[in-house]
Amino acid sequence: MVQDFSYREATSRNIGWVTPVEQEILRYKRIAIAGLGGVGGIHLLTLARLGIGAFHIADFDVFDLVNFNRQVGATVSSLNRPKSEVLAAMARDINPELNIKIFPRGVNPDNLPEFFEDVDLYIDGLDFFAFSARAVTFSACEERGIPAITAAPLGMGSALLNFLPGKMTFEEYFQWGDLPEVEKALRFLIGLAPTGLHARYLLDPSSINLKERRGPSTIMGCQLCAGIAATEALKILLNRGTVLAAPHGVHFDAYRNKLIRTWRPGGNSNPLQQFSLAIARRRLSKKNTNKLFGDPEPYSSTGTIIPSESTGCEDESKRPPELKSYTLIEQILDLARWAPSGDNTQPWRFQIVGDNSLTIHGFDTRDHCVYDLDGRPSQISIGALLETISIAATGHGLKTSIQRRPDCSDTKPTFDIHFGSDPHLKPDPLIPYIRYRSVQRRPMSTRPLTGREKSALEAAVKPQYDILWLEGFSRRLEMARFLFDNAKLRLIMPEAYQVHRAIIQWNSRYSADKVPDQALGVDPFTARLMHWIMGSWDRVEFFNTFLAGTWAPRLQMDLIPAMACGGHFVILAPHAPRSIDDYVSAGRVMQRFWLTATKLGLQLQPEITPLVFARYSRESIPFSKTKQCITLATSLTRRLGHILGEEVATRAVFMGRIGAGKRPASRSIRLELEQMLWRLRAGA
Repeated sequence: MVQDFSYREATSRNIGWVTPVEQEILRYKRIAIAGLGGVGGIHLLTLARLGIGAFHIADFDVFDLVNFNRQVGATVSSLNRPKSEVLAAMARDINPELNIKIFPRGVNPDNLPEFFEDVDLYIDGLDFFAFSARAVTFSACEERGIPAITAAPLGMGSALLNFLPGKMTFEEYFQWGDLPEVEKALRFLIGLAPTGLHARYLLDPSSINLKERRGPSTIMGCQLCAGIAATEALKILLNRGTVLAAPHGVHFDAYRNKLIRTWRPGGNSNPLQQFSLAIARRRLSKKNTNKLFGDPEPYSSTGTIIPSESTGCEDESKRPPELKSYTLIEQILDLARWAPSGDNTQPWRFQIVGDNSLTIHGFDTRDHCVYDLDGRPSQISIGALLETISIAATGHGLKTSIQRRPDCSDTKPTFDIHFGSDPHLKPDPLIPYIRYRSVQRRPMSTRPLTGREKSALEAAVKPQYDILWLEGFSRRLEMARFLFDNAKLRLIMPEAYQVHRAIIQWNSRYSADKVPDQALGVDPFTARLMHWIMGSWDRVEFFNTFLAGTWAPRLQMDLIPAMACGGHFVILAPHAPRSIDDYVSAGRVMQRFWLTATKLGLQLQPEITPLVFARYSRESIPFSKTKQCITLATSLTRRLGHILGEEVATRAVFMGRIGAGKRPASRSIRLELEQMLWRLRAGA
């Protein structure tokens, strides 16, 4: 006993929300918690601070590095130590008078009678996938008349269900029975969060893998669970306030700023639940069934996401796999592969040739893509890749030396890269934004860029390059009209139609090697109509000729976004670019500009096709069999020269719109590193 400790003084600030008598009642209550991971551990510490005097805690696991993002007991000093031992010590540091009984082998049918002996309340802290342990613990609560709480961390929120004596039971609500684990997982997910508040902001669908029993979780979700569960515990133990019992529940999401009271009479037999389950099963039947909801969509229509916590039971002891073990160069490349490229073509492959060296094998799409004139846009993309490699390498204290092989053709440029250690080199502050950077094709804020923002963006391209800003209502309107007409050229050209058919991935939020239709910037109806029209060129011509088929996409993808932004910008080279080295250099500058914009919290959309068609016209290069397209391109080139200035237009290497706004909800992702390595491509 610590001599200076006083329970009454330690809990005195609770008084007011509870009475002194109620506080004494809490002091003599006993709560059982199975699982001491993300939610279980913080449940224990929260309830200890509330003044609960006795606990039964169960967990067989030890702390690991993967627990650090969310588990309150995970520290460097607790690595490889039993969770139950660490958390018990932390709780006793809060209240040295605590009566804690530890079950270091987790919960199992043999120790359940002892685990629930004299327990007033059970709080579920088990791993999401601990199906058998969860079933037997809730069944034991039902048999003994013990109220049970489960609060699941979902994204940055929490979903709550209470199972009270005499009310709907856990099994009656979830209806697991002897079903396979996959079906149990779906029923648990959809039962916990019927409304799926958390669904829309999951950014990385690969983080969910049912086969490997892993999914994302945040400390915010875990802490919200603890607050909600402790509040329910207080009401249940003191018999005060309204306590909702299943099939009623609560889902609060802090990210969405929303609170919903859920109600599913009949639990998972409810028609709404059955409908959601049917959709989820259909997603699972897709070819990539190791992902919970299949590629490329990370969600079921119900928007459920797997939480991931500590297990706390021996028969559910499968741990998440270790993080991929990459060599240093592979770590750099795994980050660098997120460099931007036109239509997400990723015109490069990586060949690792030594511990400190690699070769980039580039290519272009000029033979089949009308937008890749002489391969110059692809060369800009390769420049962006090289700059990204250089930035990523600084995170490892490495300086990058890049040399283009002069004996390789421009169609297949090859670059040799060597990394050298530099102890004085600091990590580039743009590193965190490499994966974060994306294209925003939807409307942004019209607030002008601040002086600080413009100065930072200009510094990103200095000293060799300059920025031309096209700001204010009149300039944005001028650009909007120009881009609206330029879009017509894209949509009536048969050569462009072939490209569009190849690069759009329909009914998708993400795409690893194309552009998902949900990222195009059009509403769902227009997207469905575009998909059908683009089924054949005859349909495209008919709609364009008789039904103004280009108007809806041009309005949504070009005119409105061009007005709804902070302004437009043009990156200007010191002279009109002529060689591959000029365009690669421009790509490096473009990437630093874009990453800097992302660091500033700004969104960006490239507007590169006007520059491509302007060069076709200036250099009298035929690009279409349609005379109307040639004539329109010539007219657009004159207008671009008027907007930018004739001499300035020849030095323009990249242009786009920019502004403050939300990140896009849909985006192109990238091929996995293993798919980009030259040895795999060569069949080695």
